[in-house]
Amino acid sequence: MRTNGLFVEVACDESGSEGSNLIDAITDVFAHASVLLPMSSAQECILRLRERIRSPALEYKANHLLREKHRAVLLWLLSADGPILGHAAVHLTEKAFFLAHKVVELLEPTKNADTIYHSGHAALSAYNDALRAEHREHLDLHVPAIVRAVDLWGADKPVAIVHDRQNLLTPDRIALIKLTLGDRLADMTFVDSRDDARVQIADFLAGVARRIASDVLNGRGDAELVDALRPYVDPLSIWRNPL
Repeated sequence: MRTNGLFVEVACDESGSEGSNLIDAITDVFAHASVLLPMSSAQECILRLRERIRSPALEYKANHLLREKHRAVLLWLLSADGPILGHAAVHLTEKAFFLAHKVVELLEPTKNADTIYHSGHAALSAYNDALRAEHREHLDLHVPAIVRAVDLWGADKPVAIVHDRQNLLTPDRIALIKLTLGDRLADMTFVDSRDDARVQIADFLAGVARRIASDVLNGRGDAELVDALRPYVDPLSIWRNPL
């Protein structure tokens, strides 16, 4: 964790990003994780995960932790005795719920978001197409998630964001983030997750959270994993029925 007495440095990564396609996509949940840890602590965490998982993979990803044979490792990582509680958070977005509110905001101001949310796949897909044609920029999920990361960790100081490289974070979107946050954003840089242990941990948390949340959304939630994840979930996540 670098502060220089002036700012805190937060590492971020996401899972479930498919651009403005919020309905006819592979994933139904977008998860954006943020981590505030010293580099040495993050490296120690990755080392301990490697010792427990014992995979020859050069870079571990969330799917390693989500394998049933590594369930105990995942529960350790998220536990009160683990290395990241209090130092990491994840902002969840249920894509259909987010879309329903955007429809009311931008297309159908007299309608109820809950009614739109329950209107069925075909109707939601048509709304998504209409918004993509006229208001594509409003369907971006990264901008509100990064703003929330700064809100969560920047109570006393500006926040510098170190983010995994992401093609969807275009210069225009970065400019919007900087405009939205103003002086609260000290800096924003992009790295390869393989080069930053803190970003690797954010990658783990985002991927694990997306899978757990998606399972809940589809009626196959794992109560033990949900309980383990709950302390990390941003209370202002965009979710119809919070975990």
